[in-house]
Amino acid sequence: MIASMRCPLPACSPSPSANSFKSTPCIVAFGGRNLKKSSRLKVNATAAQQEEDFQVLAAIQTRYNNVVIVDTSESRLLLLDSTHNVHSMLNKETKWTDSYWDEFSALPPVVPPGPIAIFGLGGGTAAHLMLDLWPSLQIHGWEIDEILIHLSREYFGLADLEKQTREGGMLTVHIGDVFSPDAAISGGYAGIIVDLFAEGKVLPELEEAATWLQLSEKLMPGGRFMVNCGAGEGDAVSRDNDPWKLNAAIRAMCEAFPGQVNWKKMPKGSGENYMALTGILPDLSAWCAALPYPLNSSINPWTTCN
Repeated sequence: MIASMRCPLPACSPSPSANSFKSTPCIVAFGGRNLKKSSRLKVNATAAQQEEDFQVLAAIQTRYNNVVIVDTSESRLLLLDSTHNVHSMLNKETKWTDSYWDEFSALPPVVPPGPIAIFGLGGGTAAHLMLDLWPSLQIHGWEIDEILIHLSREYFGLADLEKQTREGGMLTVHIGDVFSPDAAISGGYAGIIVDLFAEGKVLPELEEAATWLQLSEKLMPGGRFMVNCGAGEGDAVSRDNDPWKLNAAIRAMCEAFPGQVNWKKMPKGSGENYMALTGILPDLSAWCAALPYPLNSSINPWTTCN
């Protein structure tokens, strides 16, 4: 289904179902760069004063998702569930997103040699970035929604990532539940990127320490998690002046891996999501040196949870 639409920014009233998407005056604000609101989407203030033509390329209800794919002059966006929040984006002139997807591509230099998994592949935004920077990387992308994968192959170039690069890297797509024993490989993953959301919130399983202990069995020795933990619980300073305690997923990881969890909060202009990285905090200077600009400019804020 393709429908030309015009949307005044910012977003208006609550999002309808995909079936009524054509008739609604506005689903979501976008233009310029597309960032998170709460845990997923925040609108650039300057872009919010503009209008932009866009097309709805697909709108479908699957077993797991209400999927809408939107095309603008600058980006292609994957909107999911009843919130119609942005879960993937593909910029047409640059792979950089100025959001947490960029942070994921910083993981390879601080994990052992070996394959990296993405739990919550979506449209493959992180995979695009990672194979662009690390073309020999073996990525295993896990997604529970098979129809979403088919749409991502058609509209987000996922099929191109499934072809081996000249350096031997590629994306292998798996359909399945990341919490099941099947979401593992022999020898374990060198790193696991976790980006699992529903209805605008991180999956509740990720707010339990037991979940992280079970997932850690899928890592090889020395492997790490890098996690999009979403928003904090309110704006108040935590009781111990430790802002990371405002995020339930980070609290659960700290319970599971005491002294082995590092955190940062994305800047206001980049969504304000909390991010987590497990393991001993890497040498930040060496990490920066291993990364290209502008990615290396975002490393210093990483801090170990007290």
